[in-house]
Amino acid sequence: MSEAPPILPRTALPHEVLRSALDALDRGARVVLASVVARHGSAPSTPGQKLVLLDERTAVGTIGGGAVERVVLLRMLEALEDREIAPRLETFRLGASLGMCCGGSVDLLIEPLEPLAHVLVVGAGHVGVFTAPLLAAAGFRVTLCDTRPAAADPARLADLPPPPSPEGSMVTPSPVRVILAEHDDPEVRAALPAALGRAALLVMTHDHQLDQTVIEWALRHGFGFVGGVGSRAKAARTRARLEAKGIAAADIERVRMPVGADISARSPAEIGVAIAAELIAWRARVLDRRAPGPRPAAEASADEVSA
Repeated sequence: MSEAPPILPRTALPHEVLRSALDALDRGARVVLASVVARHGSAPSTPGQKLVLLDERTAVGTIGGGAVERVVLLRMLEALEDREIAPRLETFRLGASLGMCCGGSVDLLIEPLEPLAHVLVVGAGHVGVFTAPLLAAAGFRVTLCDTRPAAADPARLADLPPPPSPEGSMVTPSPVRVILAEHDDPEVRAALPAALGRAALLVMTHDHQLDQTVIEWALRHGFGFVGGVGSRAKAARTRARLEAKGIAAADIERVRMPVGADISARSPAEIGVAIAAELIAWRARVLDRRAPGPRPAAEASADEVSA
């Protein structure tokens, strides 16, 4: 890129910049944050100043204005568009490189920030109440829904440990959001990101037909990961019904049932650990683009234990 992007940042203090970044991450958007680390000689930038690029045309904050800010916005736009770009520390020399008469230089940290991956858990039974907080502790943003008032009681998760903040992360994982609603209710959809390709759906309800309905709904709406608790016999019936309804073979292959890493899990807590392990592997392989590992295949999860 050789021309400055048509972006005029909205002036904001550093704490307001961070709030704008966190709000965007909560909505499931990717952002790029620039922070002034050091100033050498005469320069308009002050250590601690911050600028966040929210999308191709919206930025909040400042790192000093002028030519240096225009160039930094170009770097930020590149990082926003290219997921392969990692956080980096850059030095900008204002005199020779940017034609600014100040003559000093500025060290800036430019950080692309990814939103937490969302997981919708449908079914707050025995497995659901173990799996949801475990996923939150692993750095996922989790919504748990159920139509049964007794099941969708947040107090059922109260005795489980709160999720810690991932080391080095700016984003503190939200506690599990528990909603008394159907999987496709507007309140549930509002809790999810606009783009569902980076979201996962796990179904583990008390009703096999409801599980089937939820899986079909998830495939239609393009969830990046679709998994269900159940035996191999239930999995075979689920796939047969999907084929009978004309669901594309590629989509049917995406359904992970029984979901979970193969650790011979039997109890609700063990099944929750197995499910969390598979989702962590999916996130690393697909979302974070880390080196691929072996594709997990759950050995067994009891049909009725999820109810």
